[in-house]
Amino acid sequence: MPEGQTINDPSTKSAQNISAYIHIPFCEHICYYCDFNKVFLEGQPVDEYIEALLKEIELTLLRQPLNEAKTIYIGGGTPTSLSANQLDRLLSGVHELLPTHTTEEFTVEANPGDLSEEKMLVLKNHQVNRLSMGVQTFDNRLLKKIGRKHTAEDVYSTIQLLEKHDFQNVTIDLIYALPGQSIESFRDTLTRAIDLGLPHYAMYSLILENKTMFMNWVRQGRMALPSQEAETQMFDEAIAAMTKAGLNQYEISNFARPGYESLHNLVYWNNEHYFGFGAGASGYLGQTRYKNKGPIQHYLKPLQENQLPIHEIEELTTSNQMEEELFLGLRKKVGISKIQFAEKFGKSFQEIYGSTSEQLIQKGWLASQGDRVFLTKAGMFIGNEVFEAFLLDGEK
Repeated sequence: MPEGQTINDPSTKSAQNISAYIHIPFCEHICYYCDFNKVFLEGQPVDEYIEALLKEIELTLLRQPLNEAKTIYIGGGTPTSLSANQLDRLLSGVHELLPTHTTEEFTVEANPGDLSEEKMLVLKNHQVNRLSMGVQTFDNRLLKKIGRKHTAEDVYSTIQLLEKHDFQNVTIDLIYALPGQSIESFRDTLTRAIDLGLPHYAMYSLILENKTMFMNWVRQGRMALPSQEAETQMFDEAIAAMTKAGLNQYEISNFARPGYESLHNLVYWNNEHYFGFGAGASGYLGQTRYKNKGPIQHYLKPLQENQLPIHEIEELTTSNQMEEELFLGLRKKVGISKIQFAEKFGKSFQEIYGSTSEQLIQKGWLASQGDRVFLTKAGMFIGNEVFEAFLLDGEK
């Protein structure tokens, strides 16, 4: 696609309430399982990147003015790998360019041990009100095995720092079915995580991604993962323990106390619009999904010429949009609304997906109650099979 091309969709021209994802691709250490767009921090043009990122936001909003941004999420990479001064510059620029006075949820991702007192004060000063921390496991042996540089002790010290500054809206990510992880090790992690008393937890099974060290090791026979039975047991025990602790499984992999559900992630699962800023970031506006150039220098070059760094644009058909509404919405425990589906697409859910939904209900994987269609507990364990069945139905 020619450099400088932008997204011209009439539905995004008027000032709207559109969320924003901001990508910081730098890490102090590269985890063996990660396939996100990231680079090792040392020797990178970090200051230049921050200025280019702010220029991208400015250029975008000149074309598409914005009055409200309900959520802002700064992810990575590791945003807290930036120095306190760099973090301050980034957040100052975000406040100057985005309508942060309208923002209900302002999240920054962090790694345990990266968050110093100085950086914590920067976040507080800039009204960041939610922190997402990648813990993955409390087993120090496993942390080393998966390439994490922090320890369980770092998690506790970071939590103490957050408590000291009265930072209450905190979520941690956990990964299960790690190589060499036993049921006992997972139970210990689960117990220690819940004992922190946090309002939100995200829990994902390990997914082997191409071009990661883990995938290479598995292909070479150098690493084995827990069995499917063990993985299912871990997930089942996690749901039970979280529920017992008063944490509602509002999405397949996410658990929260009432009122602490992730507003930004709900933007994705509700198939709503958002800007994607930064190297490799993706956005969704109108009927258009777009993705920025990923390599740092490829991202910087067009911005040096006051052009947007968009790498690819996909115009979604109505069929595409219906599929995304279905797949994303079914990740939520409440599922999708048949009324909203009909209002959005001018066709009833029954008309498009009726035959498949009836078959899935008969199998016990899907349920329909009133206006809602949602996965059963059994369906959550095999979500991909359910989605594939709907995809085949939509192609008929």
